[in-house]
Amino acid sequence: MDKIILKGCRFYAYHGAFSEEQALGQIFVVDAELAVDLKAASETDNLEDTVHYGKVFEVIRHRVENSRYVLIEKLAGAVCQDIFEHFPAILAVTIRITKENPPIAGHYDAVGVELKRERP
Repeated sequence: MDKIILKGCRFYAYHGAFSEEQALGQIFVVDAELAVDLKAASETDNLEDTVHYGKVFEVIRHRVENSRYVLIEKLAGAVCQDIFEHFPAILAVTIRITKENPPIAGHYDAVGVELKRERP
């Protein structure tokens, strides 16, 4: 299956299990892989034959910046649902959400989750 990829989308939001995360917020990095049939778009060169990734970005931004969840697992699930609701051509979604600086003692690049969902 063909894919549209959004990588390294950065948003400031207030998700997390710790009170510091909920009060101070932090940057969330979202990667999305969207399974969609791009055959027509590859032949016609028409925007109408694909999924407009700028609009996908805005749907992700709205959910991440305008909601608050304790778990990023819940946030990722909500993003998947939003994408399916707004873009009927998308057959499957992989969403990866990472936090680069959560309040955890230790040395690491980031922590996060990845969800894979197929259209119901």
